[in-house]
Amino acid sequence: MLTASMILKQLEIGPMANYVYLLADPGTRDAAVIDPAWDVPSILNAAEREGLHLRAAIVTHKHFDHTNGIPDLLKALDIPVYVHAKDAPEIKGAADNLKRVSGGDAMALGALRIEFLHTPGHTAGSQCLRVGDVLLTGDTLFIDGCGRVDLPGSDPEDMRKSLERLAELPGKTVIWPGHNYSEEKHSLLQSQLESNPYLRMARQNLRDFMRLVGR
Repeated sequence: MLTASMILKQLEIGPMANYVYLLADPGTRDAAVIDPAWDVPSILNAAEREGLHLRAAIVTHKHFDHTNGIPDLLKALDIPVYVHAKDAPEIKGAADNLKRVSGGDAMALGALRIEFLHTPGHTAGSQCLRVGDVLLTGDTLFIDGCGRVDLPGSDPEDMRKSLERLAELPGKTVIWPGHNYSEEKHSLLQSQLESNPYLRMARQNLRDFMRLVGR
């Protein structure tokens, strides 16, 4: 996606249908890679083709399929890696490049302002990234689905609360998920409020939501 205000390139990489994103300011071409994993040379080549200058990496959560490229990325580039503080202890290979953030924090990328929204549930430190009307949701919110809550460190009640908060964002917000689990690669939040059963149920009651996620 290329607009006057941002560049957002969605890359499907790896055996688990992961989406890796390149987010950039079109003026400076300063960019961040979101969830660097699986094939770092492909990520770097994509950035080079677009004429982007990678200035940072951002992790939506700690799971290996979203973070296993960090060591190779940092061999190529000396850049900060932004992770929510609650997931930071389990991030491998970042060492002094690791930057802990909390919900409500923000960072600048050229003229872009990236807001960190803490959305626990899939992991304790899961976070979504909001840039204007764009929302990168990692494994918190998928197109017509949500992240698993039966893994170590997951919490279905936290997930329900996180989805409830996301549902309050403007309907024109565009959801860009962490995996290709749908025929759609992105979706309006307003559409998801109508079609996504997890998002709908999160706004109703805990008992029904727990039943839906199999707990």
